Amino acid sequence: MKYLNKWIVCTLATVFLVAGCNTDELQDLNINPQAVNQIDLNYLFTSAELSIASQGASGDNRYTDWRTNIGLASTAIQQLAATGGIAAAGNFYRHNEETSAAPWEFTYNDQLKNIEEVLKQTGEGGYSEGQLINTRNAARILRVFSFARLTDFYGSIPYFEANKGIEGIFFPTYDPQSVIYPDLLKELEEATAAISTSNPDDGFTRADMIYDGDIAKWKKWGYSLMLRLAMRVSNVAPDLANQYVTKAVTGGVFTSNEDNVWIPMDVGPSEWQDQNGISRAFYPGDGGEPAYMSATMIDFLKGPNANSVADDDPRLMILSGGIAKWDAAGWTPINTDPLAQVGLPNGFAQSDIEAQAGGPVILQETYSRINYLMLDDNDPYMIMNYAEVEFLLAEALVRGIGSGITGTAQQHYEDGVRAAMQMYVPFDASLEVSDAEVDAYLAARPYGVVAPPLEMIGEQMWVSKFFNWWDAWSDWRRTGYPELVAYTSDDSPITGGIIPLRLRYPTTEVAANPNFNFADKNNYTSPVWWDGGQE
Repeated sequence: MKYLNKWIVCTLATVFLVAGCNTDELQDLNINPQAVNQIDLNYLFTSAELSIASQGASGDNRYTDWRTNIGLASTAIQQLAATGGIAAAGNFYRHNEETSAAPWEFTYNDQLKNIEEVLKQTGEGGYSEGQLINTRNAARILRVFSFARLTDFYGSIPYFEANKGIEGIFFPTYDPQSVIYPDLLKELEEATAAISTSNPDDGFTRADMIYDGDIAKWKKWGYSLMLRLAMRVSNVAPDLANQYVTKAVTGGVFTSNEDNVWIPMDVGPSEWQDQNGISRAFYPGDGGEPAYMSATMIDFLKGPNANSVADDDPRLMILSGGIAKWDAAGWTPINTDPLAQVGLPNGFAQSDIEAQAGGPVILQETYSRINYLMLDDNDPYMIMNYAEVEFLLAEALVRGIGSGITGTAQQHYEDGVRAAMQMYVPFDASLEVSDAEVDAYLAARPYGVVAPPLEMIGEQMWVSKFFNWWDAWSDWRRTGYPELVAYTSDDSPITGGIIPLRLRYPTTEVAANPNFNFADKNNYTSPVWWDGGQE
């Protein structure tokens, strides 16, 4: 009985205590004092910077690079070639669901999710409203970068309603690329103007792993990205291109390789977050992707006379490390003679190669490989480079797009070639190209003499995008350069012998979002809007 009496007393005491509490006090009792109520937004910003390089930092930092950048773009754009592995998707124009879905899944769920939270909390009603001004506007530039890549891959995508689940929008509507691009350019204009040394630092310098808070360089990147996007729409929206090329030039674009956008990488503390995803995809014992330098790329770098080094591109033995065996034991050179370098033909299976050779062929003893000096796990990841800016300025002058560009198209072309050849030192100090080597190359290939100016500009921009194969793919779709010979075979029914022009939408998005209505565009062969396609 005494136990029952104790229970009654304790119950009554609890009732009286609760009755004596007001609503606010009860609410306070339900708050976990150890719960995280505010997130360091600068931390989310740093994570967003990292994820535009690692392409999936929250899961597998090599996933999207391996599936899409390497798996489709590198071989479709004929800088690499492969007989097997995931890169066979681009080499033989085959569908791979992961290759098509990876950018969608990781960009929306990783990069843009973090950026959206930064913008939400630094905007109206956010707990950091009016603060972190530079962080906010640098995040807007990152957001443009990520959305531009997404729409370049897929065409129409959720844009204005994307990442609004907290507002109850679980099935966002799709926006056409012709509407997305003007808004991206407007966002760049506003964000790049708003980022300023007059704003309080608010931890931005500490958070920024790209430029360490250098506002002048962030402005250059904003205007350089504006130049890229303006030129990307130049074939279909000339007025918009004219307007924003002029604004980009007036604002101030990249002026040297010191402005290049690099994301630093490290071997620790976690290989899944801090290491270079491209390197991890190729590294033996890790990804081990069996891709080789393509015949298209090697032949271009060797120049018109394959039997002479006099006309070789200085990047031949920078981008290629030679013919070599590369396994867990290390890199074992087999032939590093520039004249002996051979690229693997795109679209060739092992059986095709052996039929042509008249017998067995060991690939790693026959074909050139990517230079292992650029594939360390802690090598930095290049996002955008100065050479591209110079090539875009040269093209704009040739085509009469925009105003305010000083100098001649030839000067900008030659400055672009020089920058492209001399930008690899951050990978390894031995990858330096001297001014004399560049001068000799330019003298051997006079601008506008070897080929028409736009062709030379387009080809050089293609080479300068090594490692950024998805960007080279977008450039090729827009310019048509270099003139690639497509792989054709009854074995490739997906494209019918057409180099892929877009990615297919993820099957999960097609099945789950009732606003998806692009069945006629859900293929690899319908060009996106800026490539002349219908929306």
